[in-house]
Amino acid sequence: MHDLYGLQITCDSDETRQGIDDFIHGFISFRTKAANILKAAKADPGNGLANAYAAILYMLLEAPVAPKLAAPFLENAQKATDITPREAAAVEAAHLFATSQIPKLIQLCEATVTAYPRDMLMLKLGQYHTFNIGDFPAMLRIAQKAQPGAADIAYAHGMLAFGYEECHLLDEAECAARHALSLDQSEPWAHHALAHIYLTRGQVAEGTTFLESVAHHWADLNSFMHSHNWWHLALFYISAGRTDDLLKAYDTHVWGLSKDYSQDQVGAVSLLARMEFAGVHVGDRWADVADHVAKRGADTTSPFLTLQYLYALGRTGRPEAETLLSAIEERAEDETRHDHATWRDVVIWAAHGIASHAAGDYDDTIRFLSKALPRLAEAGGSHAQRDLFEQIHLDALIQAGHSSRAQQVLEMRRTYDPDGVPLNTMLAEIYDKSGLPDQANKARARIASFG
Repeated sequence: MHDLYGLQITCDSDETRQGIDDFIHGFISFRTKAANILKAAKADPGNGLANAYAAILYMLLEAPVAPKLAAPFLENAQKATDITPREAAAVEAAHLFATSQIPKLIQLCEATVTAYPRDMLMLKLGQYHTFNIGDFPAMLRIAQKAQPGAADIAYAHGMLAFGYEECHLLDEAECAARHALSLDQSEPWAHHALAHIYLTRGQVAEGTTFLESVAHHWADLNSFMHSHNWWHLALFYISAGRTDDLLKAYDTHVWGLSKDYSQDQVGAVSLLARMEFAGVHVGDRWADVADHVAKRGADTTSPFLTLQYLYALGRTGRPEAETLLSAIEERAEDETRHDHATWRDVVIWAAHGIASHAAGDYDDTIRFLSKALPRLAEAGGSHAQRDLFEQIHLDALIQAGHSSRAQQVLEMRRTYDPDGVPLNTMLAEIYDKSGLPDQANKARARIASFG
């Protein structure tokens, strides 16, 4: 048999083959049918590929319990002997993922895509992990390995677009994203890449119009892609001062789809924080998010996610914040893990900066975050997502009365958000405090002329 992209699979069951196809397509297109692999693997425990994919699915939960859930499927996969070399690579990928041997896993993904350019599962998995360690050139390189062999697959071009975008190669990223949409106008990762491009170029009006025009395609996606593309649209609403649309987007599309999932939680945390920094009253929305984050316990699965969990707990004064901060300190001392240097040199400082901000100690916030920000990409997340920590630092500068430093940061930010309502509101206040009324009036004029 062959999978949906024509790659050979060892399989004698139509049901198992369908489960494999559902996982591949569901994973790269962000559709809930990816979970169908669990039923297929349970019904066919001797199929190595199906069980490897089931193990990978559980690892994508991004939670401490994931390796335990993945273990029985991984065990089944490793027992399989009559499999192709490509399938054996998938089994090894599941093993490396479950045992947190991420550098080896990335190498395996790239080698597999090089040999089998139409292996979209290994392409997506490779990009997922290179993204999480901030190796954006590797993200791009892996995506390029799929061309021209996967030239007819829209998702391959969407992944290529995001690789270009995270390398700040915006023209190439736009070309790849629009080519993906020429093949499939519903491709959500291409929508996502274009959202980043519009944001980075400061094209708020254009980005808003585009995302609103394609938002109907996200309704049936999994909670992450549905909420995350709406999160990007919400960023444009913040810039434009469209508070009603912003709150509606949060309540309807960002929070509430899958409250226990890591990515949904940090999307809500990040958006609520940005709303508050923009002067938006969010009411009691923090409480529900913090309640769900608190259930995670001392979760240090991902540095990028953990920092946002800490922000939610600290912002709401939850006692779990101290427990999580202690777990972060302990994680930073663990020299056995592949990302030890990131936790030791970056995450620990960011965490203490976040804790200081929650405590209202803005000078310490500035001191700690200043150590972390230059290398924060190593903790994962896109530059758009990591901007949350830049905004925490900026808020601390303003709250601590460092007007001259805040002015420098705000004017630099205006290069990619020239007419942003919250940004120019802050600038006007800073210029008033700095005795520069002409500049303050110009900032207010930009607010009045927006739209």
